[in-house]
Amino acid sequence: MKNCQPTKNFWLDLTKPFFALAPMYDVTDAAFRAMFVRHSKSRAKSDLATRDTTSHDLVLFTEFVSADGLASEAGRLKLRRELYYTEAERPIVAQIFGSKLESIEQAIKLVKELGFDGVDINMGCPDRAVEKQGAGAALIKNPKLAREIIAAAKKAAGKMPVSVKTRIGYNKIDFDWIQTILDAKPDAVTFHLRTRKEMSDVPAHYEVVPEIVRIFKSSGIPIIINGDVKSVEEGQELVKKYSIDGVMIGRGAFGKPWVFAKDAVRSRISGSLEKRLRMAVEHSKLFWDLYGDTQTNQKLFNGHTKNFAVMRKHFKAYASGFKGATALRAKLMQANNPDEVEKIIDEFLLD
Repeated sequence: MKNCQPTKNFWLDLTKPFFALAPMYDVTDAAFRAMFVRHSKSRAKSDLATRDTTSHDLVLFTEFVSADGLASEAGRLKLRRELYYTEAERPIVAQIFGSKLESIEQAIKLVKELGFDGVDINMGCPDRAVEKQGAGAALIKNPKLAREIIAAAKKAAGKMPVSVKTRIGYNKIDFDWIQTILDAKPDAVTFHLRTRKEMSDVPAHYEVVPEIVRIFKSSGIPIIINGDVKSVEEGQELVKKYSIDGVMIGRGAFGKPWVFAKDAVRSRISGSLEKRLRMAVEHSKLFWDLYGDTQTNQKLFNGHTKNFAVMRKHFKAYASGFKGATALRAKLMQANNPDEVEKIIDEFLLD
């Protein structure tokens, strides 16, 4: 991980439309992102002379990290694990959450020192523990503090761009909130097209996108939309329909690290059950190397490990949509390490 401070707003250099992998807690860790670097990002950038129309820039985000934690010496030592990245991931954005201006400023100073391309403020997370701190989606109900946080973040960030990911309201669709975000002038905004009350239980409100585009017209601030997008093709259609700048995919990327790659790559992988299941093995090995009781973990994170059970949500996605998936998934859920995962996959493919 290279320590260097960004000197420009990378959002303005992206070829439009661009795509982004949504920041998701306990999901978008370095192992998960590495899978997209290997199977989407690097391939989408390969052979520039013959790039087809589905090639695009891809922005990666860390899982969200507590600004209060990063502002404390004890918390910083552990949470640095969540801010690990590799050069191949660029542009890479650190997402933080918090409601205390001093903590936001200190956290962003660390993010700058670590050389991230940008920092994103989470103003949409519905987790009750996060909201209890006045952070995440709670900021939708406190626009004054939200503006102050963005202003403090921009001051601390200097030339590093500050973006915001939020929802379109708390209990209802709230265009005043959307205007509040515009007035604060972040460098980019991602709108999850649901309210906090709706969580992810209803279809995304694409009917509000034209009004969002109208509000942001002539601002020069890139608009990214998020919600129910399952493929690059769907994203490209939305870009054409609504004249937005970027599309973020979250749940639609689970178990599909090739989802952002070129058409030919996606077809080759998605059409091969063995290739898809081998990726589950590959992913589990990456996770174990970084977060298990390994020399790599000791070197990078001083023994701050993660429970292998985190991989279960990924196994659920890798093992779905084919005959025998339910039984395979049940076995994978009991695996405690990548060796067991590989053995289970080998036996399934030989059966």
